[in-house]
Amino acid sequence: MDLVVDVLIPARDEAETIAGVVRSVPRGLVREVLVVDNGSADGTAELAREAGARVVGATAPGYGNACLAGLQALSEGDVVVFLVADGSDDPADLPAVLAPILEGRADLVIGSRTRGRVEPGAMTRFQRAGSVFAAAVLTARYGQVTTDLGPFRAIRRDALEALGMRDRTYGWTIEMQIKAARKGLRVVEVPVGWRHRQGGSPKVAGTLRGALGATRKILSWLRGAVLGEAFDPR
Repeated sequence: MDLVVDVLIPARDEAETIAGVVRSVPRGLVREVLVVDNGSADGTAELAREAGARVVGATAPGYGNACLAGLQALSEGDVVVFLVADGSDDPADLPAVLAPILEGRADLVIGSRTRGRVEPGAMTRFQRAGSVFAAAVLTARYGQVTTDLGPFRAIRRDALEALGMRDRTYGWTIEMQIKAARKGLRVVEVPVGWRHRQGGSPKVAGTLRGALGATRKILSWLRGAVLGEAFDPR
């Protein structure tokens, strides 16, 4: 299936890693690599451009804000791939993540670290436990086996637009999976790798504020899923 694929990479102060991530994307598979600079102060944007990415800005902080800004900047295409900027995702897994969509058997593909390979120490025990718990809740609620909330994912652009994504911070990935289940999208998981971040300090797991903020947001989305309620992600 001949589809137009774009890669979207939110980034904030990832000067040590962004060039390597951009250059590692298999360019024969994608039309454009778009880096969303989410208020970096370390030259991330310039390094991303030098590596071959198009760069746009997102002034409001937050992973979801960066993703929303990137989607507004992308011209019409068929598939959007989301990657992290710190090198934890392995862009070499892109063909495997894209395959179910390109073959016409999925609308959303989640790169599952649980099914794949995690470098020793690349995820904290808290991260692992939280991911397992959230995945178990989603599996029980929607009847489709879910093993991870991994950020490496691909989704058809028309399906993504139908979800009406709104979360502006830590809940972007779980919002997508909950809404995809509610919409009856074809969701497939594929094994992917997860590496130690290649430089700098973690933005979420490495800080108490980030870890607590992510936990609160994910639990709020899970509560809404279990109770069948709409959740205001502000």
